[in-house]
Amino acid sequence: MTSNQKPVTSNQKILFTGNEAIAEGAIRAGCRFYAGYPITPQNEIPAYMALHMPEAGGVFIQAESELGAINMVFGAAAAGARAMTSSSSPGISLKQEGISYLAGTQLPAVIVNIMRGGPGLGNISPAQSDYFQATRGGGHGDYRCIVLAPAYVQEAFELMGLAFELADTYRNPVMVLGDGVLGQMMEPVVIHSAQFTVHGKKKIHSKPWALTGCKGRKPNIIRSLYLAEGALEKLNLVLQKKYKAIYHNEQRCEHSFLDDARVVVVAYGTTARIAKGAIKILRAKGKKIGLIRPVTLWPFPEKIFTQLIGAGRKVKFLTVEMSYGQMLEDVRLTVGGKCPVEFLGRAGGGIPTEKEIINKIAALSNC
Repeated sequence: MTSNQKPVTSNQKILFTGNEAIAEGAIRAGCRFYAGYPITPQNEIPAYMALHMPEAGGVFIQAESELGAINMVFGAAAAGARAMTSSSSPGISLKQEGISYLAGTQLPAVIVNIMRGGPGLGNISPAQSDYFQATRGGGHGDYRCIVLAPAYVQEAFELMGLAFELADTYRNPVMVLGDGVLGQMMEPVVIHSAQFTVHGKKKIHSKPWALTGCKGRKPNIIRSLYLAEGALEKLNLVLQKKYKAIYHNEQRCEHSFLDDARVVVVAYGTTARIAKGAIKILRAKGKKIGLIRPVTLWPFPEKIFTQLIGAGRKVKFLTVEMSYGQMLEDVRLTVGGKCPVEFLGRAGGGIPTEKEIINKIAALSNC
């Protein structure tokens, strides 16, 4: 489907690029405000939104810059709208101050990053080198974004519903982290009726805190500036309590072949798809290889690692990324030195291959 076709009805299977699936998923999830600025390889998202948001009764704005876009999202979220922006790596960097403001004011919003090669302007090839930026907050202050990492176009579509739901539930920015492969690839997407929480079909979270004008009630105030002594620390304690709840409740991952695995590959997004191919080849040869694919990068799915290691299993972990070792740090922190952790990574547009993964696993003993 291209961005100038008619909107999709329910109970259909249709070809989407990952970017188009994200945009359609957002609209079906009740997104009614989008502001963005063009940058490759995510341009199909604003193109799709420009055409279909008015049909859904929503607002599309091409902002004058990434800075303008994130602050427009801030304003729409403060008014109670389900609001979203999207960009690619350098553009997301420009949005970081606004994302910190969203976190500081506890406003729900969804930010999509279709990663490209870096650092700097880099290139338009896929990469996963924005992991630190996404999972460590990215901007100033002690805050966290919930980070979702789809690996398939169908999943990219479906996770948009979850992204807006989590944003509203926790009043927190949610980042959907894809890459240029996922954004540009085309796969069939199955769309079911009433799949998401949508205006007019299912109830969306009430937002009594929103700035909705004079309603004969106590005024609402949304701010992230706290100058009174102790006030900002009090806010930070509230935020930390919320982040602990998110970390406990919202860990998500896909895993396979862990029952007998001696080597467990840890990969997310596009890299996990490649790793699955390598594992399939090795399993056919009798090799005991498993997979953990984090779907939430923050909160990182430590529970599955704890269960695996807590069973007394002696396994080796192989982290595979389109970076030079970012998720690797979370794997090492989670494993806590109880098992070896190896690494395979490429960046700047380089993509690990099945052969490279197979060769790396072959170099590890007892697999």
